[in-house]
Amino acid sequence: MKYTQLYSLLLFLILIVVWQLAAGSMSELVLPAPSIILHTLVEGLLSGYFTDHIIQTMLEILLGLLLGGFLGFTAGILMGESKFLYKLFAPYVIASQAVPKLALAPLFILWFGFGMTSKVIITALICFFPLLENTVSAIQYTDKQKLELFRMLKASRWQTLIYLKIPSGLPSILAGLRVAVILAVVGAVVGEFIGGSEGLGALIIASQGMMDTPLMFASLIILTVIGMVLYQLVHLAEKRWAKSSMKENKK
Repeated sequence: MKYTQLYSLLLFLILIVVWQLAAGSMSELVLPAPSIILHTLVEGLLSGYFTDHIIQTMLEILLGLLLGGFLGFTAGILMGESKFLYKLFAPYVIASQAVPKLALAPLFILWFGFGMTSKVIITALICFFPLLENTVSAIQYTDKQKLELFRMLKASRWQTLIYLKIPSGLPSILAGLRVAVILAVVGAVVGEFIGGSEGLGALIIASQGMMDTPLMFASLIILTVIGMVLYQLVHLAEKRWAKSSMKENKK
């Protein structure tokens, strides 16, 4: 494992060196060198230039993830528990996901304005489906032998859901949350691309207009770091749950 991490770091360093050498023969407008991007990034962070944009984007990501995750999880439980609801709503859910969110973004801007609300709704809509799909799968494919045991113990439907279906389906649900976290970053940026004066997505559009490619790359790096940190936090929570679950099973 340690060697794998070392090789990964070595590959990253090789890519940076190759990029630095390739950038020397190109215009900064086309491909700025990593050293120039790093200088722009550090200078912007220290001066506070990025601060308001980071806060704005983070709020949109977290609120959209919270709203979309809650609705997706709740709808997933209802549709997983009821075949009628699943058959009734599944075609509409799939149809809503088939429509490109970039095409819907102008409509949300028109309906909800240029403020944070439209970005949060776009983000929530993108985060909704992974939680819904994984929760439905987790509820529907619960171990049949365990279900039979709960029936023999005369557990109610509510007790079976709370004490069996959700706990046993948590790995699948958390996997959906990991996907939703990454998509939340995409959703917030898409909303800022279409209409917004604040946020890292709006900053990327502004840097394009100013032909400031290093600033564009610096903003992309911050977005990448945000996405990776959020993903690792969910992954860490998943690992801790798995460890605690193993300890309980041993007892």
